[in-house]
Amino acid sequence: MEEGLTERKTKDTKMASSSSNENVAVEAGEEYPYTYPYPSNLSATSFISVKLSGRDEYIMWKTQMLCLLKSHGMFGFIDGTLTISPQTSSTSVSGKEKLGGDDHNHWLWTRSDALVKGWILGSLSKETLANVLKRLTDKLHQETNADDFSAKDLWDELQIIYAPTILPQLLPQLVVVDLYKQQEEQRRAEIHHELYEATLSTDWGRVDRILSGGVITVTDKITKNGNTALYVAVGGTNKPEFLERLLEVTPNINTQLLDMQNSDGSTLLHVAAIVGNNEAVDILVERNSDLLLAKDSEGRTPLALALSNMNTQTARHLLEHINNTDDIQKDALFSGTTGDELLVTVISSKDFRLANDLVKSYKIFHSDAVLTAIAQNFPPELNKVEKYIAFDVRSITVKGMLNYMVPRSILSWVVRLMAIIFCLAYPRMIGFVILYLMTLKILGWIIIKERVRNHCAAEELSKTVSRLIKNSNDPSSYHHYYTNPILEATRQNACKVVQDIVSFFPNAIWSTNEDGHNILQYAVINRSIKVYKLLHKKSEHKNMYRNIKDSSGNNLLHLAARLAPDNKLNFISGAALQIQRELKWFKEVEGFVCPLNIKQKNSFNETPQMVFTREHKELVIEGEKWMKATAHSYTITAALITTVVFAAAITVPGGNDNMGIPNFTNKTAFIVFAVSDAISLVASLISLFMFLSILTA
Repeated sequence: MEEGLTERKTKDTKMASSSSNENVAVEAGEEYPYTYPYPSNLSATSFISVKLSGRDEYIMWKTQMLCLLKSHGMFGFIDGTLTISPQTSSTSVSGKEKLGGDDHNHWLWTRSDALVKGWILGSLSKETLANVLKRLTDKLHQETNADDFSAKDLWDELQIIYAPTILPQLLPQLVVVDLYKQQEEQRRAEIHHELYEATLSTDWGRVDRILSGGVITVTDKITKNGNTALYVAVGGTNKPEFLERLLEVTPNINTQLLDMQNSDGSTLLHVAAIVGNNEAVDILVERNSDLLLAKDSEGRTPLALALSNMNTQTARHLLEHINNTDDIQKDALFSGTTGDELLVTVISSKDFRLANDLVKSYKIFHSDAVLTAIAQNFPPELNKVEKYIAFDVRSITVKGMLNYMVPRSILSWVVRLMAIIFCLAYPRMIGFVILYLMTLKILGWIIIKERVRNHCAAEELSKTVSRLIKNSNDPSSYHHYYTNPILEATRQNACKVVQDIVSFFPNAIWSTNEDGHNILQYAVINRSIKVYKLLHKKSEHKNMYRNIKDSSGNNLLHLAARLAPDNKLNFISGAALQIQRELKWFKEVEGFVCPLNIKQKNSFNETPQMVFTREHKELVIEGEKWMKATAHSYTITAALITTVVFAAAITVPGGNDNMGIPNFTNKTAFIVFAVSDAISLVASLISLFMFLSILTA
């Protein structure tokens, strides 16, 4: 029986050896009953294509490594079936050391185990290798105070690090619980979606059926951003009766409204303000007026959100409700920097009529932001036609009609005098003329009334804000409120704002910017013509302005010689026309300053003319190119016109008689034709020569 066992082991060993690249060094026999595979010629790096560097690669790496180990009979070194044999002392034979059977088997096992370790370690990334070696070394020092570890220790440590397992006895339970949770969550998600669609379609029957099921309530969050069915009804529907029914089925809704918030910290009134749902605003405020002062996660009130989303009518609704609250709540809403930002938002939207309604709730401003916003967004001045067409916008009163009937310019006097003369000469036409003029005025008013009303509201707001700043602050702090606004108004050429600020704060005229330039200097630099004319009229400061200089020794003409800002220069198309405008502005300021300043030099030893030449050098080059290109196009056109007119002149209509005199000489139409053709020929020739002179200049 022992011989059969030995023979069978020998056969198994040979089979294992035949599957490897190299046979074992010592065959099994009576002296060495055990042996281990050792495929040393195998290149494991060519077999393992994945470097283990983290959890994501562990499954792929483990699969390849198991295939390698099993295919070469080395799997027992990591699953614990091929364990180490006990080592005994060596015996001496003929003066040489000879390993005993157990010692030799131990050596064979260690050699094969080291090969498996080499395969595993060679398939790890640098970071993973350093990590696992440190963990194994520390663990061995703590437990056995040894330095060597087996392939199984290495395999188990990698599994602990990168493949944490669940206890087998708890796995079935956890799988069942997790599956139940998934099914429950999926079921609730389907009900949430159904409630969402039913609320959007305002189908109360479906909504009532879903809520009656008891799975979810009105206050449950059914969207990713934390909105409930009430939020969906406020933001996506415009049926107030549907919202009322939802509110009725919500328990303690009046007290919950203030605490009910979505992921943005918004209440139902915030959502109504964002979408402009005026009916929802009235319903919600009626149930809980404290919602008017509620703030979202960014500190914004419903009124602020309505204004920032350009929902003017909703903002007016909210403002009406706010005016019905007590003064303490209003002061909390319209005070501090947030209160100033609220009015700035309205002004930035250029709705000055709403701004006038809103400013009535303010008692004090905490910064210059409001007046600066007015300067930045003040509408352009009305032109003469608009002023002529416009009635008294503020109110149709006797005073307003008298102001309208009294002409305010020479043109108005001339037009009305001609109308009176015409009516006296043709008395029957008086009614028709009056009806015609009134029709034109009414049509014109329909076209421009919004612009006129907004402009008048802007003028009123400018005065109201300036008056409020003056009445609610100490005179020593006025400069904090008007310095930046008056400079901004000067830059924007908002003459009316500058006039209002100076009228309420006379010292504002001495305001300077960071470069030390006062208002007039700033107006010259920014080409603010209306502000320049306004300050030019103030005779008490005219002489001082004529000789004023900045820190670099530049007088007004030096500043006028600078290149205009891009936003002012780009109003005019064409470089040649731009340089023409710059020259006109330079000549305008040149006529204002003292004659001595024309040749005066600044700190850089430059005269105004030198500054103008240097600043406009590139613009002059562009202007030349533009003029030549334009003149070239017009030259071709003028040449074509000259050719046609000349051909018409030498081709006499109707022919000539025997004496060479045109047959239509005595005809009036022929004379008109001849004169017109001659004038056209002369004009086209002059144009042709003019454009040619530009090209050759």
